[in-house]
Amino acid sequence: MLLTNATLATMEGAPAYGLIEKGAVALEAGLIAWVGPADALPSAFRDQETFDLEGRVVTPALIDCHTHIVHGGNRAREFEMRLEGASYEEVARAGGGIVSTVAATRAASEADLLAGALTRVDAMIAEGVAAIEIKSGYGLDIGTELKMLRVARAVAQQRPVRVSLTYLAAHAVPPEYRDRADAYIDEVVIPGLDAAHAEGLIDAVDGFCEGIAFSPDQIARVFDRAKALGLGIKLHAEQLSNLGGARLAASYCARSADHLEYATDEDAKAMAASGSVAVILPGAFYTLLETVAPPIAAFRTHGVPMAVATDCNPGSSPMASLLLAMNMACTLFRMTPEEALAGVTRHAARALGVADAGRIAPGLRADLAIWDIEHPAELAYRIGFNPLSRRIFGGEL
Repeated sequence: MLLTNATLATMEGAPAYGLIEKGAVALEAGLIAWVGPADALPSAFRDQETFDLEGRVVTPALIDCHTHIVHGGNRAREFEMRLEGASYEEVARAGGGIVSTVAATRAASEADLLAGALTRVDAMIAEGVAAIEIKSGYGLDIGTELKMLRVARAVAQQRPVRVSLTYLAAHAVPPEYRDRADAYIDEVVIPGLDAAHAEGLIDAVDGFCEGIAFSPDQIARVFDRAKALGLGIKLHAEQLSNLGGARLAASYCARSADHLEYATDEDAKAMAASGSVAVILPGAFYTLLETVAPPIAAFRTHGVPMAVATDCNPGSSPMASLLLAMNMACTLFRMTPEEALAGVTRHAARALGVADAGRIAPGLRADLAIWDIEHPAELAYRIGFNPLSRRIFGGEL
């Protein structure tokens, strides 16, 4: 097909947004065959089925590069308890926190987990998302971690969306391993990694490097195994304190380090040198009422690419709107609308190790979003408003 009379935000660099006014995009066999000003359209594409977009804006389809959408239960009652004055300890003593999600996820069937995940995925697709990263991490035993990854794989079979699978067994220490984190790494995390890899259920390996979770040395043992298997590496780093997680991730040339509220200028330099993406997660910052923001200026100064994601999860970021995440990144962290859009397209693709999406360029997948807006800045500007007109996935409307 041929898309004409469009404002194209190619995300290919200068000028801003890679804008092409009065542009056209030719699609063939699920790929972008040509893109440019309509008056320069090669004659070979002029006989294709044509859609006049009447001046609408076209961007790459959006990419949510950090989610935890497969899980059992919810934590709405805990949210209510905290607002009623209960402390974190009181919530935990009542069976809340990640322990409650782990219990619900272990108890849920694959069918139930899939049904819950699809409601969140449908909300994302409705906002122009065509690729989602889904993490495990609420099983904390080998069987449930594998169950979560199978469900994540099934999402891509049930919906027109690409799914990247991330193994996150090093998310928290389960109750049965309390005070035995090293044993948990040796007996569950690494053997589970091997089992998931053997079943073809891993694209990348993640961990939570934090005082309430795992030390850099413990995470390094997991990453050593991931590296030996040729898997991509990601890391929850510097969210609540600085333990050196960002520099650890950089030392492994990780695809990304995520959260990063307590990252430093030195961390930014290390990430720039390694090519790691900084994944900015404003939903958790907002929900947890954090006051230390990620060092956006340092990432800009050192040329660290910044992605933006929902971090959709049942506890610290129960948010399934990537458009809202874009607005939050601008409002809370002073990212620009162009940085936010690059963060959910070009840089999000890089954070997932995906080379064929996130831009509008010949040879890439024809995953596009068509918006009822006049300028791409509107995507980050509006709050609670979805201007999606159509979504194209693999060349199909």
